[in-house]
Amino acid sequence: MALFRFQRQSFFLAHDFLDNFGYCMTTEEQIKMVKKIFEAYLENKNLRKTSERFAILEEIYSRSDHFDVETLYVQMKNKKYRVSRATVYNTLELLVSCDLVTKHQFGKNMAQFEKSYGYKQHDHIICLDCGKVVEFCDPRIQQIQTMMGELLKFEIKHHSLNLYGACNRLHQGGICENKVTN
Repeated sequence: MALFRFQRQSFFLAHDFLDNFGYCMTTEEQIKMVKKIFEAYLENKNLRKTSERFAILEEIYSRSDHFDVETLYVQMKNKKYRVSRATVYNTLELLVSCDLVTKHQFGKNMAQFEKSYGYKQHDHIICLDCGKVVEFCDPRIQQIQTMMGELLKFEIKHHSLNLYGACNRLHQGGICENKVTN
């Protein structure tokens, strides 16, 4: 009989927002900071600083999930914001350009977004059945990135890792309320 010794997994879900010094920022502090960054970006590009753009930014940084353009637009309309779908699209592109939002293509035709300022480097597991996205961070991935950069003489700037599989909802309960139907 073989004995196996399991190493304790040192990974965590990437949900805490940190500043550059490891201080966990509140949502209000984070929104205040991203507004300053976005304002400076718009000034630098000689673009208008509209209330709609800042409302979109604030709405994004009040969320804790990945979202698509339509979901954000509908949510803002339901909250009585006066924004057009085009303004949401255009503002998201600006926010991606100034690194306040990250755009993902998780294998579907629709792009998904997430806030990125103060967010720990993390990776994703995506359910092929229901589209659920789970974020995780494992320091071993950073170690591999560093080792490969040194070995292959690359200065690694960033990475993206998406793992695809099936979450337990469908397999355990036989039903998943989020299952995508064709």
